[in-house]
Amino acid sequence: MSDSLVGRRSLADTVFERIQRSIKSGAYAVDERLPTEHALASEFQVSRPVIRDALQRLRDQGLIYSRRGAGSFVREQGVREPLGFGQMENLSDLQHCYDFRLTIEPEAAAVAARRHTPESLQKIRTALNLLRDATNRQAHRADADFMFHLSIAQAAGNPYFVTAMQALEEHIAVGMRLHGLSLKSTTDGLARVLVEHADILAAIAASDAELAHNLMRDHLQGSRDRLFLPQR
Repeated sequence: MSDSLVGRRSLADTVFERIQRSIKSGAYAVDERLPTEHALASEFQVSRPVIRDALQRLRDQGLIYSRRGAGSFVREQGVREPLGFGQMENLSDLQHCYDFRLTIEPEAAAVAARRHTPESLQKIRTALNLLRDATNRQAHRADADFMFHLSIAQAAGNPYFVTAMQALEEHIAVGMRLHGLSLKSTTDGLARVLVEHADILAAIAASDAELAHNLMRDHLQGSRDRLFLPQR
């Protein structure tokens, strides 16, 4: 083994241990995004390959999880692996995913209306602003869409909602991409769905649990229907 590789691993061990201590001490909140590789490399005065090695160890230890294109996030301690679902193989699987979402997300929105904090509301607003920026450009951002829904689950303060959403991320992303394409095929589709998201946030902020539940249910049903029902 080369001296350079030994040195890199030694540095990676040091970075790993320091981030591990920060996570376990509560310096990072559950589902909080870690700084970028570039920022961590600057903070620890090491190269990005060293940071990647350390982050991989954190993933292997179940301390963080990654979302494609979004970065690394702190996993709730005591949950080593998320729930697992098989690959989405056909439209029937997508329909089942929507059915499942319709059982948990309206309730998560209702609970979020009762339990939200200023910080959790700000996360939802941040996601909504990303969606608004994309809509103004006549584009759809599936990552921001998922962030919006995940932030609502987080605002509910129940880790089971969050874990279920994280486990479904790849499946939900398929539906969101297809839904985004269908919205762009109409003149006001993106703007209409942005209003639906904004209304859900307003109901949660107003602590109106029943309205938040109903608006989330209607939003998901509308999304499902736009994909599976013939359009007139």
